[in-house]
Amino acid sequence: MINCGEDAAKQFGFLQGYRNLNHGSFGATPTAVRSVARYYQDRSEACPDAFIRYEYPQQLDVSREAVAKYLHAPVETCVFVNNASIGVNTVLRNIVWEPKDVIIYFATIYGACEKTVSYIVETTPAEAHKIEYTYPVSDDYLCDAFEKAVKGLRKQGKNPRLAIFDTIVSLPGVRMPFQRLTALCKQHSVLSCIDGAHGIGQIPLNLSELDPDFFVSNCHKWLYVPRGCAVFYVPVRNQEMMRSTLPTSHGFLPRDGAGINNPLPPTGKSAFVTNFEFVGTMDDSPYLCIPAALEWRSQIRWDGKQGEEAIMGYCSRLAGRSGEIVSGILGTEVLENGEGTLGNCNFSNVRLPLSSYHLAGGDVATIATIGQWIAKTLVEDHKTFIAIIYHGGSWWMRMSGQVYLTEEDFEWAGRILAAVCKRVEKGEWKGPRIGPKL
Repeated sequence: MINCGEDAAKQFGFLQGYRNLNHGSFGATPTAVRSVARYYQDRSEACPDAFIRYEYPQQLDVSREAVAKYLHAPVETCVFVNNASIGVNTVLRNIVWEPKDVIIYFATIYGACEKTVSYIVETTPAEAHKIEYTYPVSDDYLCDAFEKAVKGLRKQGKNPRLAIFDTIVSLPGVRMPFQRLTALCKQHSVLSCIDGAHGIGQIPLNLSELDPDFFVSNCHKWLYVPRGCAVFYVPVRNQEMMRSTLPTSHGFLPRDGAGINNPLPPTGKSAFVTNFEFVGTMDDSPYLCIPAALEWRSQIRWDGKQGEEAIMGYCSRLAGRSGEIVSGILGTEVLENGEGTLGNCNFSNVRLPLSSYHLAGGDVATIATIGQWIAKTLVEDHKTFIAIIYHGGSWWMRMSGQVYLTEEDFEWAGRILAAVCKRVEKGEWKGPRIGPKL
């Protein structure tokens, strides 16, 4: 058994003295799980053809079964892609867009996904509609805004065809009412595409109950699988729409029925599963680590709980405490709405004691420069990284609750941030950086 806190921290390969306060961006993998990835890499090197053609598909099915069980989804609906952005791209680039089709998305969409929407609008007849807002807003506000958007577009003679929304927003790190939005999509006959990059392993998910049209989630973030690995869920009713992987590979079936020379062994699996089983030669060893990651998670203990209950309980509580601790040190506040729903996850966002107008006069480039200076200073001078966000006219910092962190780590972070903010106020960000490096 492994206890949350210092005991769990020994299970990871962090540099001595480095505090990983930003788990949300890239995740972190226990050494025991990473060794499994290296085992499969060695298997691939030992007998490349034997492994890639015959053993790998069998092991991949084991991982698919494990992740499907974890998500309460039929195994035939789950395949793997490298990351959530690829999953969203796969959806948007496979749909055949018609004139007056509209993609609805929210203001806090992940940046790469918004750019994908822009690309689709540039290259197809599709249009886009962005729902604007600034946190903190209520869940009711977001759901009402979505319904108004759908109804307004239809009044204009347009077809709101697909909506993209998050389980948990990346920046700032807040939870969206994704269950309600999925239900509203069904009610209004709009396809739901859920960017669950921060979903699996962070919050309980039951995809059979949720029943989205498309869902993708990074296993290398909160599930502790090596990078990069994401589960891509498509219910059987929509699988015919997902005709091509990115890039298009051997599993693609042309509509004209032309014979294609597929050099890989026949599988007997569905066209959807076969399509995603092999997408060119790359290191897919992370896909095979799902069972090992779930086994490692089962050993975690906290407060008399074990496994998933212990992990989710500890991380959520620590995220809440991190906000209380750091906001208390900085004399600011935590980003939260009146209902207290934004923080129902493993993130906490605290406002930095900096005045944007005093420092930057509202200049976008200067605001970005200050944010980058803070982030790099934290890395080079203090051996940590904290995501710095400019949102709603203020700088915020996003913290991640994790099994290998303790409250002491956030007390330390609060003191460090207070000192760094004083350096910003003195104007150090304007000159060349002077200080130690990692």
